[in-house]
Formats: sequence, C-alpha cells, structure tokens
Amino acid sequence: MDNAWMEMAAGGDAPGFGFVVTGLLVVALLLGAFILGLRHKRRRPPLPDEQPRLPDGGPVRETQERREPDEMPRSQERLTPHELKGHGNQSDRTSASQTRPRWNGGSSGGFGSGGPGAR
Repeated sequence: MDNAWMEMAAGGDAPGFGFVVTGLLVVALLLGAFILGLRHKRRRPPLPDEQPRLPDGGPVRETQERREPDEMPRSQERLTPHELKGHGNQSDRTSASQTRPRWNGGSSGGFGSGGPGAR
C-alpha cells in the first residue's frame, strides 16, 4: 500500500459520525411510532350508539340444504366454467330428500382403515 491509501484509510471520523447520527434517527423514528401506536390503542371505546346493531329480523343463521346436481350441457364445443349455468358450482334445484348420505352401518368409512368392513 502506498501512502495515499493509508492516509485516506486513517483520515477523518466523518463516516463513523454519519452512521451514529443515522442510527439515532432510526431509533427516534421507532420510538415515535411506538408512542403513536400506544396513543391510538388508548383511545376511548365506541359509545353504545356507535356500536353495530342486530338486523330487524334478528340474527342471521346459516342454512344447510342438499341440492340436485346439474347435468353437463352436451355440445361439440369445449365449454369454459364461466359458460356453465351458475358457473358450474351450484344447482338451482333443491333435492327432494334433505337427509345427508351416511356410511353403511358396519362400514369403517375409510378405505384400508383397518376396520372390519361391511357386514
């Protein structure tokens, strides 16, 4: 190494001072964000008039029903899902039987699960 490089390497504390100032600014910004978050969290709760209310008909409940499958339309052209009625995911007809299909009484319900199988 010649002398010019050694003088540049040994010279001045400006880069170190800049890193310290930048670090202090980052810490100050993080503390400020933390304090603002605390203030936001400590705001008053909503008044009773501001809180959500039930609909006039009462609480909304989930409904379950069985639907009849739609037939696939026959065509020479290839159909994309958006061309199917109801986008191919729901039928318009309610099934006559609303009972859910169950496994056979003596069946384990799973293939190869170690059960004795059907009666």
